[in-house]
Formats: sequence, structure tokens, C-alpha cells
Amino acid sequence: MTPKKILMLSASAGTGHTRAAEALRACAIASAGGADGAVSAVHLDILQFVTPRLRTLYTDVYLFMVRRTPALWRYLYRVTNDAKPDGLSHEVRRWAERINSRPLLAEIARCAPDIIICTHFLPAEILSEQVASGAIQCPVWVQVTDFDLHRMWVHAHMAGYFAPNDEVAYRMHAQGIAQEAIHVTGIPIMPAFVQKLDRTLCAAELGLDAGQMTVLLMGAGAGFGSVAALAERLLGLAGDVQLIALAGKEPASLLALQELAARHPGRLAPLGYTDRVERLMACADLVVTKPGGLTTAEALAMGLPMIVIAPIPGQEERNANYLLEQGVAFKAFDVLALEFRLRYLLEHPAKLADMRKKAGALGRADAARRVLDTVLHRPGNSPCRPHRYCN
Repeated sequence: MTPKKILMLSASAGTGHTRAAEALRACAIASAGGADGAVSAVHLDILQFVTPRLRTLYTDVYLFMVRRTPALWRYLYRVTNDAKPDGLSHEVRRWAERINSRPLLAEIARCAPDIIICTHFLPAEILSEQVASGAIQCPVWVQVTDFDLHRMWVHAHMAGYFAPNDEVAYRMHAQGIAQEAIHVTGIPIMPAFVQKLDRTLCAAELGLDAGQMTVLLMGAGAGFGSVAALAERLLGLAGDVQLIALAGKEPASLLALQELAARHPGRLAPLGYTDRVERLMACADLVVTKPGGLTTAEALAMGLPMIVIAPIPGQEERNANYLLEQGVAFKAFDVLALEFRLRYLLEHPAKLADMRKKAGALGRADAARRVLDTVLHRPGNSPCRPHRYCN
């Protein structure tokens, strides 16, 4: 049987879209050779196949706005969501994307995929016209990677949409997507999050005590200072709290965390960039994090309560609202609020246990498999369900 080739298209404007595509690719590779024969999977970051000016717009300009002018980004998020799809501003933007993405279309033609899955709105928008004209004849699917739906994700001629939850599915249908094209699957995360991991073993790898309250600090953000400064504040709250702190790809932050760990032996595990987040979450009782779609989906899959901090205006603010409404997270708008909420949870273990139970119920560790089962039309797996309010 001829292998089916799936092409995942993401855009590295933030890491979540890329991680979702990589999760789908990893799941496809792991499940190759199933009922539909062999599956090959390729992931492309489309910003590597567009002109420098378009790449700058979707990376440098975007990052500058969310970091330096968040109020402006919040305004643009709202305005572009409310604008008419056929309005002048969207028409001009689509024209600019079209003339600056010809190398991408050439690369897609070279790959000759049987199926395309977009984990960012930009490739979906670019390919919508290509499908309409017949230039691309394979089905193109769209995976939404936040617990919210911005209007720029919705395009004609897509084979189907994957929603992270019922509310996003409801919004999809309200914006004209057919009921049968909407699938509530969750946000794809790496297959490693499906495993049952041993807390004692994972804690021992970090030099921590599996029996102690452990907080995973996944960075800081505006209004919270450096990761090391925030870690020091949290370590001062209670002598029996352990901390895992991530410095990401910042060597200076990692060095500062290592120096702090030396002053608090056995209480702080400092780490740089890691691709083994599931092992960190497996030995944590609580995570302090920005509310990105992928990170929060991973935490939910591990049944891990959250305190969310420093959300990016727009999509991350709405992610935070969803998590708060579901009772799986607290939100802290500054360091004092974070300290207060952490103290509260330390003093009310029943509340933390309730949040953990609710997080576990929301988690969709098998989202990537459900997406692939749907696009491959694998029989007998019941990969997804239509939204119950789509009438």
C-alpha cells in the first residue's frame, strides 16, 4: 500500500503552533503502519519559506508588540477579530501574504502531500485560495491551538477544523463552519504525555524529594521580574516547598538559578531548555506559567493545577479566562498576588486536590491521535465527536 504523506504547516510566531505540529508528526511516526498502511509525516515552519518582510511581520513585529506595546496588540487582536472577513484591511493583508509566499507554495508542491494540517492561521489562509483554484487538491485541515477562536483562523475550503473544547466548536459553527466539519479533539501534545510516569523516579532525576510539595516555575513575565528573582521569592514562602525553575534558552538566567540553588540545597532544581517537560510535570503539584495553549494543554493532560501569570493580551488572556472558569487555575497579576495564591493553596490542600481532579477531567492527552485518526479516516476508533450545540 502506498504510504500516505501528511504535511504539518506551522509558523514560529511563538512556540505553541510549532509544538502542536511536532506533536502531530511524532504521533504519526509512532502510529505508522496502522490500518491505513504506512504514514509519513513532514513538518514545515512556513516562515522559512516566505520572503524576509513577511517573516519579519509575523515574528519580530509580533514579538515587539506583545512585549513592548501589549495594549496595542490587545487592540489589534480585537479589531482584526471584529473586522468583516471581506473588508479592505483583510483583503490587503491577504494580497501581501499571497505575493510573499510563493516559495512556500513551491515547497508544498515539491512535498506532494496527501493531507495537510495547519496549526497556524497563516498557512490556512494562504492555502484557502489555492484549494479554491484547484492548485492544491489534497484536503487541508486546521487545528486551533488556543482555548479561543480568532476570526483569522476561519477560512473557506478547509476539509475540517479541530477544536480544543466545546465553546470553540460553538464559535466555529457560529462563524459559518459546517457542523460535520467540526471535531472536538483537544490540542495536540507530544505522545510522552500519554505515558504513566513514576513521580518518585522523576523527582529523583532532579535531586528532589517526591514526598514534598513541588512547584514547577515555567518562566516569568512582565511585572514579575527575572526567573531567578521570582524563584527566590517563592522559596521564601515555606521551608518545605521545592521548586523546579526553567530558564529556557537564557544562559544568564540559568546561571542565576544555579547560584540560587547552591544557597538552597535540595530545594531548587534549575534547568535550561528541556524537551522533557512531561517528567517535570509528573513530579510537580502545581505549575506557575504563562497561559499558552500548548503549555496549559500539557498541564491539563497531567492533571496539574496552575497559577497563570503575565498572559499575552488576546489569546492568552482568553486561555486564562477559560482555565479560571473551569476551576483548574488561579490568576496572579503581580508577585504579591502570586505569593498570596500560592500560600492559600499550601494552606488549603483540599482546594488544590479539587483543582487537580478538575484538571485531569479536562485533559486530552490523546488529542494528536484523535486528529490523525480523523484525517486518515481510520475505522472503528471514534476519533472525535461533533459539537452538541451545532444544530
